[in-house]
Amino acid sequence: MALDNASAMWVPVCCGRVMRCNMFRQAGGGAYAALVCTLCNKNITLEQEPLATANNFGEGSTVLSLIGSPKPPKTERRKSFEEAGPDDPTL
Repeated sequence: MALDNASAMWVPVCCGRVMRCNMFRQAGGGAYAALVCTLCNKNITLEQEPLATANNFGEGSTVLSLIGSPKPPKTERRKSFEEAGPDDPTL
């Protein structure tokens, strides 16, 4: 699969670091994932949905490309905006 270098992706960040992504298989054949901050242990559960249901989330919903790694880099992330931290909920 070729990558389009001009495209953007979202990187989950908490406490200035990329969040860890753990994926799990369910007995029924489904899967889910959890984004975990290795510093504060905050976690976000991601449930798998068919792409066809994207319209069920309301007007203006966007499907995001997300990268997840079980071993994210340990380097600090630079801030996007001077006035906002990487965990600012208003971004």
